[in-house]
Amino acid sequence: MLFDLETLPPDLAYKILGSTVTPRPIAWVTTLSETGISNAAPYSFFNVMGDDPPLLVLGVMRDGRKGFKDTAANILATGEFVVNLVPERLAQQMNITSIDAPAEVNELDLAGLATAPSTKVKPPRIAQSPVAFECKLMTSLITGPKQAIVLGRVVAAHLDEAIVLDKARCHIDTPALGLIARMHGSGVYLRSSDMFEMTRPRWADWQGKATKPGA
Repeated sequence: MLFDLETLPPDLAYKILGSTVTPRPIAWVTTLSETGISNAAPYSFFNVMGDDPPLLVLGVMRDGRKGFKDTAANILATGEFVVNLVPERLAQQMNITSIDAPAEVNELDLAGLATAPSTKVKPPRIAQSPVAFECKLMTSLITGPKQAIVLGRVVAAHLDEAIVLDKARCHIDTPALGLIARMHGSGVYLRSSDMFEMTRPRWADWQGKATKPGA
C-alpha cells in the first residue's frame, strides 16, 4: 500500500514513521536555560552520527503553544546539552520528565532525580543514568515550521564503572545497561533483553565459497 508523504498531513506522516522506524534509542536530554533553570526531556528521534568527530543527532519538535520546546530553545541559546541514556529501572522517572510543564519548572525535581556536574559543559547530567554524553552544538538546521535537527559534538562521556569491562580497550558490557527503546503508539517501549547475534560476512570468505567445486 502506497502512502504519499508529500501530500499526507504531518500528524499522519508521523504515525507512519513512528510506527515503523522502531525500536528507537532514547536520548534523555538535560539542558540549562540562559537564566540557569535545569530542564530534562526524552527524545526518540535520536542516534549516533559519527566517530571522528563523535557526533549525536536529535530531532526536536515545536510545541504548539510556545514554539520550540524548552530543550531545543536551551540548546540553540547556549550551545550545550547532555544526552543521558535510559535503563529500564529509570523508565518511570523518564516518563515523568516528558510532562508538558512550564519552562520555569525543573523536571528533574519532579521526577526525584539527582544530578551530577558535567566536566566540559554547564548542563548537569543525570546521576542515576549509566551513560551520559556531554555535547556541544556543532550545527542546527530548521527543517520545517515545527521541527529542527540538532547535531552535537560529544566532548566527554561518563560511564558507570560497573559496565566498563576494559577501560584501556573501551570494552563495555552493553547488555548490563538494560536500556529501553521507543516503539510505536503512545507510551509503548521495548526492553533490550532479547538479543541474537550474527557474524558479519567477509567478501574473501564469500568468494572462497563460490570457487569451491560443486558450489
